[in-house]
Amino acid sequence: MVPWEGYVSDETMGTFAPIVLYWVYAGGYQLILHRRPLERYRLHTRAEEEEKNLVSLPAVVRGVLLQQLVQAIVAMILFMVTSDSSVTVVQPSITVQIFQFLIAMLVMDSWQYFVHRYMHQNKFLYRHIHSQHHRLIVPYAIGALYNHPLEGLLLDTLGGAISFLVSGMTPRTAVFFFCFAVLKTVDDHCGLWLPYNIFQNLFQNNTAYHDIHHQLQGTKYNYSQPFFSIWDRILGTHMPYNLVSRKEGGFEARPLRD
Repeated sequence: MVPWEGYVSDETMGTFAPIVLYWVYAGGYQLILHRRPLERYRLHTRAEEEEKNLVSLPAVVRGVLLQQLVQAIVAMILFMVTSDSSVTVVQPSITVQIFQFLIAMLVMDSWQYFVHRYMHQNKFLYRHIHSQHHRLIVPYAIGALYNHPLEGLLLDTLGGAISFLVSGMTPRTAVFFFCFAVLKTVDDHCGLWLPYNIFQNLFQNNTAYHDIHHQLQGTKYNYSQPFFSIWDRILGTHMPYNLVSRKEGGFEARPLRD
């Protein structure tokens, strides 16, 4: 039993729940980001955010909404093609669902690592497509899915679809997987290093890890997203860092090599 059973289908939830959750979670971060008591948890000062970022918040919001429109269309097509209304879907055991979850995480990480890395290494793709995401030199939560529409389709939307298909999960399991992936992606861009944050404590690929990638000296490193740092470590693109306290408050993720 799930809370939406009898009200909306799993396919509908899998399409729209991640989008709603994105705005709830990212919006919550956005509301607290500039609260003075939280200044001591910021990875960048407010002055840095205003000076370094090359795109306005309204433009970021419009870009994310466009990507989510495409995401919703692809998700509806994916579920329509893979679902059979004449067959009753039986949820597998929790053990099987956990295994499918892990497979989907590894598939998504692999897809996003190689596509992401290629977009950095191909000068045409970086200049005309991926550089849009890097207009946010100082990341913040609402900008997690701020990408060129083509990148959003290839990296995030197609990556999610492939993860769903390869893992063999049901639409109901996919609701939880897609929502989890959205929460992790937003958290990686939140710009805050918070105590007791489960994502930052459980995953090495976290807010500080990805913050390194957004800095000018780190754009050739830490391509992995959103879950693990496996491919960075295997293929030599891992950038170690120290998280140090700034004297004016907050933290700084400082790369350990040039």
